[in-house]
Amino acid sequence: MDLKTLVERHDTPAGKAFDLVVQALILVSLVTFSLETLPNLSEGTHQLLRSIETVIVLLFTAEYLLRIAVADNKWSYALSFYGIIDLLAILPFYLALGIDMRSLRALRMLRLFRLFKLVRYNNAIERFARAFAIAREEIVVFAVVTVILLFFSGIGIYYFEHEAQPDVFSSIFHSLWWAMVTLTTVGYGDMVPITAGGRIFTFFMLLIGLGIVAVPAGLLAAALNKVRRDDDDELHDADRRHVRDGRGGEHGRAGGGGRELPQRGGADACGGGGQREPGLRGVWRLVPPRRARVGGAEP
Repeated sequence: MDLKTLVERHDTPAGKAFDLVVQALILVSLVTFSLETLPNLSEGTHQLLRSIETVIVLLFTAEYLLRIAVADNKWSYALSFYGIIDLLAILPFYLALGIDMRSLRALRMLRLFRLFKLVRYNNAIERFARAFAIAREEIVVFAVVTVILLFFSGIGIYYFEHEAQPDVFSSIFHSLWWAMVTLTTVGYGDMVPITAGGRIFTFFMLLIGLGIVAVPAGLLAAALNKVRRDDDDELHDADRRHVRDGRGGEHGRAGGGGRELPQRGGADACGGGGQREPGLRGVWRLVPPRRARVGGAEP
């Protein structure tokens, strides 16, 4: 098995093992990254975590170079989404060598990009991306409607509450924060209406907010269901083709008589008076030849 099959094929045992190793390294890296933030760790623990980090980065570097080496278009991979993620996963480690870590601790956040490396190995995330593409137009339309509702909510609460709370609802732009928190049903409580009109208005905005949360979820759920059905249909079609091809191979050899079944549209290979009749779905089946008449009648 060549390296290209090992790295890029996920449907072989070796390719699956390679993917599982990479996923395990990603998870270990994230765990060590989180453990380093714990206070009062001993120097020996810090040294152990740094050693694990060094080994993992070296393995990620080997993986990155290997993917470039087996890629058909090396620049295309290097500039692709996954290529950039793979580079960002190891770049902070090398930038920090020989440089004061206190000035580059912000680069450690780039190590979180390793989490995105899991995307290429997760079929569920791929299905989610396909579902998002299916529902993209509906989601865009809904997002535009949501922005319009946010704006009108900010205007409405401003006119209801500005006179009663001029310091809180001082402008429409300040009221937009209340509208966003209310329509998303978060409700921080830092801006609360106190007038009767403002509270009634808030009640209706909360009801609309429930729909704002539910509608995108319903759209994505329906799209995911469609993607799942399409995958199942493709799998069933492949199974049917496999079964049909297998049956065709069996029927292609005549049982007992040793005669080969003629293909549709081909020459008559029955011989001996054999006849062909179309069977199910246009598959031609062999009809045994009638016995010769004896004395003008069939035996």
